[in-house]
Amino acid sequence: MTSALFSPDVTVQRQARQLARAYTEQILCNLPVAFLMLDARGNIGMVNRTLQQMFALPDDDAWRHCTPGVYLGLPELNERIAQVLASGKHCHELGFDQIIEGKPRTFMADISLAQMAGELAVMVMVQDVTARRHSEEEVHRLAFYDSLTHLPNRRLLHERLLQSMSISARSGKYGAVMFIDLDNFKTLNDTQGHDVGDELLQAVAARLSRNVREGDTVARLGGDEFVVALESLSGIATDAVTQAETIAEKIRAELSQPYQLKTIEHASSPSIGVSLYRGHQNSIDEVLKQADMAMYQAKSTGRNRVCFFDPAMQVAMELRADLEEDLRAAIRRQQMQLHYQMQVDDSGRIIGAEALIRWQHRERGMVSPGEFIPLAEETGMILPIGDWVIEQACAQLKLWEMDASMRHLVLSINVSPRQLSQTWFVEKVKDTMEKYGVRPARLKLELTESFILDDVEEAIVKMGELRDIGVCFAMDDFGTGYSSLSYLKRLPLDQLKIDQSFVRDITRDKNSSVMVRTIISIANNFGLGIIAEGVETDEQHAFLRQYGCIRFQGYLFGKPVPLAEFERLCHLAE
Repeated sequence: MTSALFSPDVTVQRQARQLARAYTEQILCNLPVAFLMLDARGNIGMVNRTLQQMFALPDDDAWRHCTPGVYLGLPELNERIAQVLASGKHCHELGFDQIIEGKPRTFMADISLAQMAGELAVMVMVQDVTARRHSEEEVHRLAFYDSLTHLPNRRLLHERLLQSMSISARSGKYGAVMFIDLDNFKTLNDTQGHDVGDELLQAVAARLSRNVREGDTVARLGGDEFVVALESLSGIATDAVTQAETIAEKIRAELSQPYQLKTIEHASSPSIGVSLYRGHQNSIDEVLKQADMAMYQAKSTGRNRVCFFDPAMQVAMELRADLEEDLRAAIRRQQMQLHYQMQVDDSGRIIGAEALIRWQHRERGMVSPGEFIPLAEETGMILPIGDWVIEQACAQLKLWEMDASMRHLVLSINVSPRQLSQTWFVEKVKDTMEKYGVRPARLKLELTESFILDDVEEAIVKMGELRDIGVCFAMDDFGTGYSSLSYLKRLPLDQLKIDQSFVRDITRDKNSSVMVRTIISIANNFGLGIIAEGVETDEQHAFLRQYGCIRFQGYLFGKPVPLAEFERLCHLAE
């Protein structure tokens, strides 16, 4: 039995703990460190004045009725405190942002367990690290960004290119680097001052940033030198070149627009060098050097242009640019001409012709349609070319009406997908035929299968309008696309044209011969005419006749020839 003399006085101990707690809270409450104290159940037991001042909270006891998250406006704080209580492990440096008196602030909280007068407690200490964050951001900005334009600098460009090359190595897709230098920038600096030059650099940076894709990088290396890094181009080299060229030309055009700098309007232009890369085949420094070399090539060949480092690609691009310029000039000067390839029936009688456009270049000689027609399609020049062909065809049909040996001929012309998609196409054909007084049945429009299937509803409407007045339609290159018999039934066609790729191998390739027989059968079942193109041998001719094709076009009967020669052949055949 314990003597009463030594029995602990519970009341005295409790009072001592309360005094110690009160003394501790008084000390803590006035500490310059912001904090709040919680009990083991997560209830707020104390908030010091520094915390209230930091969060612009009133100096009262409103905290007694709130959770820590609600009191400070930080809901995630409750969850973290619960985790600390459950695990017994501290939570260091929990960062969060808060708007205090209209200004964004950044705070860092440290949640730890403590003993408070012999009882378990949770201490949440908070620091305002806004100034430190700003300082770190400024250090990062100075290290990775250009101070004038705020674009990535060489260091950050290097990091992004390294990442891009790793992505390229995995995907197999090309990337590209464009080295951009402003033409005659030094003259502007020397004559107008560096402040005007700086304004131009800032304007160029803004235009570049607006004209690249999301994920691409625009950087300034210094002076008037900029770099654009393009990611995730095609995995096919030629397609990647086309994509890079399209973006480069867009940038060149944008940077060539006038600039309003202070009180002057300044005309500038860029010289752009482009280098492609895939994976880690070349180092970053090598790719940048190649783009730099290509840029100097652009400057040395006249400035305000795009040059590729790869010699073969560069030659191809220059040839294409020259061809495009020459083609525009040829259209303006009406340097195109039509050649005519006869179409004959089973008896060898000339029943019509296909008008094929030719371009006699002053230096290149005869330019293949396979070379300039795709370019015309891509650039939109096919529209004036197509209008010219319609005009020439109708004019020629009118002249043939006055010749007894030719007035029966039907003239076929090819219609571009771009032409047919124009809202004015039908009226253009009608107006031109009316202008020359041409009988519509003597004009045949040849359309490609692929275009009809791309927009069959529009094709049906426009073809129907012209068919109603007597214009004939043929489906060119039939069988080379993905024909649908349901479409074929709805299209107002007069004729199917067997593609020469099938005719070429008709006597030695089983698949070609089956395809030709099938096309002839389809035409017969749909009540359509049939004509085979590319007929070059007697064997091909005999095979086609055997299976019911009675109209032909090809070198066996005649090559495409100028108008005078074609008319001479028609007269001889009479």
